[in-house]
Amino acid sequence: MRTLVIVPTYDERESLPVLLDRLDAVAPEVDVLVVDDASPDGTGELAARRAADDDRLHVLHRAGKGGLGAAYVAGFGWGLERGYDVLCEMDADGSHRPEELERLLDRLAGDDVPDLVIGSRWVPGGRVVNWPWHRMLLSRAGNTYVRLALGIGVRDATGGYRAFRADTLRAVDLAAVESHGYCFQVDMTWRVLRGGGTVAEVPITFVERAAGVSKMSRSIVVEALTKVTLWGLRFRWGQLRGLPAPR
Repeated sequence: MRTLVIVPTYDERESLPVLLDRLDAVAPEVDVLVVDDASPDGTGELAARRAADDDRLHVLHRAGKGGLGAAYVAGFGWGLERGYDVLCEMDADGSHRPEELERLLDRLAGDDVPDLVIGSRWVPGGRVVNWPWHRMLLSRAGNTYVRLALGIGVRDATGGYRAFRADTLRAVDLAAVESHGYCFQVDMTWRVLRGGGTVAEVPITFVERAAGVSKMSRSIVVEALTKVTLWGLRFRWGQLRGLPAPR
């Protein structure tokens, strides 16, 4: 499978080279696309210099900070145009361990292939390292709310370590995706399920970033809560009308 790992960046100059070195060491066969939102710290320029000497590394420069969701959608479009079979999401800050990428890709091989594989913190075998208790509580509570509101069985719908089959993304109306942050991950999971697709989860170890500043903000949490609530109300209304539920 031709695989593309998409890494959105905004001020990740310190952590990005470490991530790229680790990826090159454990998965030299995959291509990497850095989607940089005009990072003031020069992350995009650093990635471009490195890409000049590496034919498996590519850089997509965006005009400004447009949010995680928009960066991934741009990356998906770039990868689909170039015929990749699998498109993966990975954070630049090291929280998603490249050493576990093979676990996600293996789940897309063989029989009973899902449409989306999520590296999950909240299935048996998954864990989180160096998170304060309030972040742990927020993530667990948020994912529980998503399951109850949308009636889905995914344990880590907000998780950002993912592998999509290309055909799955082609079936999604990416132009209609306007969500950001955690909400983007829920949105994409929900779209796959509503389209009749299947989602599998494999356990990962999520490690809190060692460098840089977290992009988590109050607005991201509010967006996720608001949109999930609206989606849930529409879903429950559909149930009352006898419409089929997602798997």
